[in-house]
Parts: sequence; C-alpha cells; structure tokens
Amino acid sequence: MPQAIQSDSPIMEALLAKAPNPPTFDPGAFVEGTILLISKNSVLVDLGGVSTGVIMGREAHDNMDMIKAMKVGEVVSAYVTQEDNRDGLIVLSLRKANQEKKWTTFMDAYENGTVIIVRATEANKGGLLLDIDGIKGFIPVSQLAPLHYPRVDGADPSMILQRLQALVGIDLSVKIINIDKDNGKLILSEKAASEDDRKKSLSGLGIGNTVKGHISGIVKFGIFVAFNGLEGLVHISEIAWGHVSDPAKFGKLGDNVEVKVIGVDGEKISLSMKQLIADPWLEAAKKFPMGTVVEGNLHRVTPFGAFLKLGEDINGLIHVSEISSVPVQDATKSLKVGDHVRAKVIAIEPADHRISLSLKALEEDTGKAKISFEGLDVDGSAKAGEGEEKPKKVVKKKVVKKEE
Repeated sequence: MPQAIQSDSPIMEALLAKAPNPPTFDPGAFVEGTILLISKNSVLVDLGGVSTGVIMGREAHDNMDMIKAMKVGEVVSAYVTQEDNRDGLIVLSLRKANQEKKWTTFMDAYENGTVIIVRATEANKGGLLLDIDGIKGFIPVSQLAPLHYPRVDGADPSMILQRLQALVGIDLSVKIINIDKDNGKLILSEKAASEDDRKKSLSGLGIGNTVKGHISGIVKFGIFVAFNGLEGLVHISEIAWGHVSDPAKFGKLGDNVEVKVIGVDGEKISLSMKQLIADPWLEAAKKFPMGTVVEGNLHRVTPFGAFLKLGEDINGLIHVSEISSVPVQDATKSLKVGDHVRAKVIAIEPADHRISLSLKALEEDTGKAKISFEGLDVDGSAKAGEGEEKPKKVVKKKVVKKEE
C-alpha cells in the first residue's frame, strides 16, 4: 500500500493536505485503466499513472478472445485480485470484472422483469445449463416454452435428453425467476418470458378460429401444435376422418400445420386437423346406401370384428355377429388381414361415421336364391311333382316288320 508522504516544510505540508490521497488497490476493488502493452501471455494496464496492473496466466488464457479484440490505449474495466505481486504490479481479472457487470445487469433484469437473451451450453434430463462468464444458469424443463417442451411418449429420459440437446447453442428469450449471487446461480424461465404474449394470444382466441403453427410434440394419443406462444392438442380422434393408429404418420416435429380451434378451457386448447377438410362420410351416405354389396381386402381384424376399407378415410365394420350364420366368438379365428371378401351394407350412420357390413346377409340371400330355384330344372322348366300332376309317360310302340 502506498505510504503517506511527510515533510518538515509548512508550505509543503499545506500543499499535501490539499492534494487527494493516492488511490488504493485493495483486493476486490473495481478499477479502470488504459492498456499499455498486449503480449502473448499478459496485458499491462496503466492505473491512473499511479500503479501498473497486469492480466496474466490463466486469467489471460481464459479471456484470450476478449484480449485479441483489445487495442493499446483502450480503456478497460478490471477487478483487483492481488494488491501487488513480486514485480510490484497489481494483479487484475477481466473475468471477475465482467461477472460484476453481468450481476448488475442480471439484478436489474430480475427486479424489473426484463427479458434477456441467453444460450445454453449443456443439457441434462432436468433442463438446460448455462455458463455466463462463470455465472451458472439453469432453465428447468418445466420452464421451457411450448415449442421447446420435450413431449415424448412415456417420458423416455433418453428421448427427452435428445430433444433438449437440440436447444444447446441457440438463442433463448428468458426471464430470471430466481437469483443467488452468493452461490453464483440463476434460475431462468422461457415460459415466463412469453407469458404476456401468451395471455394476449389467448384472449383473442375463439372456437372456430383457424391458426397456423408448428408441430411441437407427437405422442400416442395425438399431436401437439405450438402457435402464437400457445400450445394445443390435436387428439388422435381429430387428426383424420378415418382410423388413425399412429399419429407420427401425419407429421414430424417442426412441420408447419394449419389447425382449427375446437375447444378452449383456460390454457387447455383443443385443436382439429380433420375439420379443415371435407367430411367424406357425407358422400359415403350417397355412395353406399342400404343393401349395397361391396368387396375388397380386410385391412384390420380384431376379436369383435373386421374392417373393410371402402375409401381413403372410410371403413366398414363387419361385426363378429355378422360374419356367419354359424355363431362366431372371435373374428380373428375366422378372418385375417388381406382376406378378400364380399359384404352387404346393412346400416349406415353418417353422423356417427359408421357403416355396418354383413357377410351373413349375403349367405342368407344366397340361401333364399337356392330355395327359389329348387322347383326348376336346369333349363328353368318346372319339375314334376312340385304342386302339380305328373305328366303321363308316353310309351312308343315298337313296330315289328314282317319278313318278306
């Protein structure tokens, strides 16, 4: 620490009394100085013409990108880590100075609810990790925006991690929801950053609206779509007019889609894809009236019945009770996928999207036809003894010629 200057001269003492005290450079002080020299392993900084500071060693190595951008004569901010080393230089830190600046920025953002832009450096199954000049940040999975939330079947940890790793290195708009300077930690929320926009979008959303968005998740029971800061679900029953066994066949993550809003309950939004296309069942009612005979290959067989594809989104059900006049308990024992069948339309309910088919009805029709033809010969003439008298048999007499 610089020593106070003393003098026996009254005039000198008066001048010294008026002069400002020389600055001190205690560890932890925040200082500014002018760059004097930039070398391969260190940077010398003039501290107000009173002392010289040095940035060296690991401090220089860890901040090399920053140092390369510096120029001699430029003013820099630094943090005092050691009052003086063996060379009489004040040891400085750029990283800690930047941390102090960041903490000031973060405290201001936290207190005012300001949105900041960050980039994750790593991911684990619990969320995204950040390192900002040595300050640790964390975005929990639950605090991600709808578009980035990792919706996967069965909450598979490996799939969740894979989805989160795709977010590393990209810009994320977040708010600070918890700050701990003593331990150098921040808890961030992407969801909170979009809350105002989400509320605004939700207030203007109505049933029947058509919106454009991105597929944000695909699960066994449907497709999630993110739009305008919101997220809604297209239930498996609202994906297409026909039977949907696998929602993943109707899109992939990030695909642009157009959907119709069919329900809003708080922040729970129900969407539909199929309601934006014509209902094929309205045409089916005209095409397959009662009594129509159809044929084709079975594409699905379950114990309670078999399904015959009649159109792109139209399936007819042959219930187990309509397979044969002989009682059948399990349709899979009598029919299999790929079987070619002919069936009769015995009921059609367009409003319920249902067409009932019957194999048994065709059997019965064939039986009736057989009965009606039993009284006819092959050429269609009436058989004898069927409700009328038998024709008498005509016997031709044999003519015997006499011998001459």
